[in-house]
Amino acid sequence: MDRRILYKYLDAEGGLKMLENSTLKFNNAVSFNDPFDNHPSLMDYSNVPEALSQGVGADFIRRMYKGGCILSHANTWICSLSKVYDELLMWSYYGNHKGICIGLDMDKTKVHLSKLRGMPEGCLEIEVQYKDIIKKPDIYRSNEDLARYQIGTKAKAWKHEQEVRFYMYGNCEKPLFDLEYSPSFPHIGGEWFYSLYLGVRIDEANKSKVINIAKQRNLDIKIYQMIIDTDAFKLNSEIVE
Repeated sequence: MDRRILYKYLDAEGGLKMLENSTLKFNNAVSFNDPFDNHPSLMDYSNVPEALSQGVGADFIRRMYKGGCILSHANTWICSLSKVYDELLMWSYYGNHKGICIGLDMDKTKVHLSKLRGMPEGCLEIEVQYKDIIKKPDIYRSNEDLARYQIGTKAKAWKHEQEVRFYMYGNCEKPLFDLEYSPSFPHIGGEWFYSLYLGVRIDEANKSKVINIAKQRNLDIKIYQMIIDTDAFKLNSEIVE
């Protein structure tokens, strides 16, 4: 079976921290720059079943269900990875091609994330689906996994990211994690850093630091330098010996 690798794009500073500490960064869902991302408005709250509203009224039920989605949104932590390491726009976003991209061996990483202490469900995975039109599922009647729909649906404008998400839930004020862990930076093993890609414009000093730390974490890590393809608008990679 082929090894499964997913990629984390980072600026040089973030990449150094990730390698030094052997951590994988999770962001709180409310901090994302896309206002549609993971937003409670992706659901349809309008058609309240009569059986639910008896005695309390439809407006109360709508507010209750929407409040539940808002709370879930606030308590969701997401690690965004990509299926590709050579996406031009992704390199541009993260440090203007001066950053790095780390390939993670997901066979090892996912096993660890699924067993985070204090998290009964562990860490869950979803491949993002990109849409032009918001087709809101009926929150009262839909057979979809609504939490996964809310977390895993984005505008088609982001399709180039080819994103795979790992996500987990924890109260922002009182995280459910064991004290050994941070809700933002759970630890992973350094040996799970499978490959390292260096940006076209990476500073030589940062390049040297990143390579040294990466080799300390995993002697067998595969290291590549990204280069410009002179015949096409794309990036290539060459092995760093």
